[in-house]
Amino acid sequence: MLAPLAIGAAYVGDWPFVLFWGVAAMGVLWEWTSLVARADQRSLLGAGGAALVLALALAVTGHLLAAIIVLAMGTMGAASLALAEQRIWVAGGVPYAGALALAPIVLRSDSEDGFLAMVFLFAIVWATDIAAYFIGRAVGGPKLVPQMSPNKTWAGALGGMGAAVIVALALAKAAALTDLFAIAMLAVVLSVCAQGGDLFESVLKRRFGAKDSGRLIPGHGGLMDRLDGFVTASVVAVLIGLARGGFEAPGRGLLVW
Repeated sequence: MLAPLAIGAAYVGDWPFVLFWGVAAMGVLWEWTSLVARADQRSLLGAGGAALVLALALAVTGHLLAAIIVLAMGTMGAASLALAEQRIWVAGGVPYAGALALAPIVLRSDSEDGFLAMVFLFAIVWATDIAAYFIGRAVGGPKLVPQMSPNKTWAGALGGMGAAVIVALALAKAAALTDLFAIAMLAVVLSVCAQGGDLFESVLKRRFGAKDSGRLIPGHGGLMDRLDGFVTASVVAVLIGLARGGFEAPGRGLLVW
């Protein structure tokens, strides 16, 4: 359900893309706060949500550093409103949701290669998730990190990574990208990051005794359950893109080696 909307929004770009990820980030912030905060959720959501909206507006207008500063202030504001034993967990929701909102917007801002970079990122995360699930169930074997997630296996993790490399190379060939070895290594890095994000959310849910992050998607849990791997992979992808292509061409920086 989310995949066609995400691809369509990425293709159109501009305000539909910003709106899509802004709504997704607000939904993730709501789920995070509902999961970790036992009291005064309304004021926590108000502080975090206000910071998120302002950061989003700043990022869209090209003020990424100011957006990050606003998110930091929102994090401190949420922490100050939370109970002492919950402050770290409550405060973490603001940068987590903020990363989900800002990373895709920065990557897509590349007018030439932004859409391709987003498709590349989607393909790697989705291939990793789908292949890890089915290969893990079919093959079984040793558990990956049983104390964090008892159902994930090494077979699934390696299968997801392999699938990510295959789809990344297929896209690279279709887009006439030249350095296929670099693309394959990039796929490995982003696949590992996606699986790390999945494990992190498993730890979070186990810590607070929840099976799913929410009930938004019947049979599939909440938004966080669908986007956990994308959050971490998108942050790493945009950092690579910015380091190599600058603010003018983060998509090219990610893809052209």
